[in-house]
Amino acid sequence: MLGAWLAAASQGQVGACFDLGVAFSTGSNGATCDLIEAHKWFNLAAARGHEDAAHCRADISDEMTAREIAEAQRRARQWLAEGRQRAA
Repeated sequence: MLGAWLAAASQGQVGACFDLGVAFSTGSNGATCDLIEAHKWFNLAAARGHEDAAHCRADISDEMTAREIAEAQRRARQWLAEGRQRAA
C-alpha cells in the first residue's frame, strides 16, 4: 500500500498524501508510527487544500516538539524540491 501511495503522491494526488499521513500517524498499512513523517504528509496534503489533513496535522503537532515539527517541515520542503527536479 505504501508504495502505491508514494507513487500517487509523487504524481500530485492529494488523497495519497493524506493516506500516507494516516499510515505514519497510526503505524498502519506497513508503515511504522513516525509522527515526523506523518506531519510531513499531512502538511503536503493540507498545502493542496485537504481540510482533514490540516486538522490531523494540528492534532499530531500537540504530541510533537518544536524541533520535530521543524524537521517535518524541512522534509516536506525537500520532497517538494525533489519533485520539481524530477519534473524538470
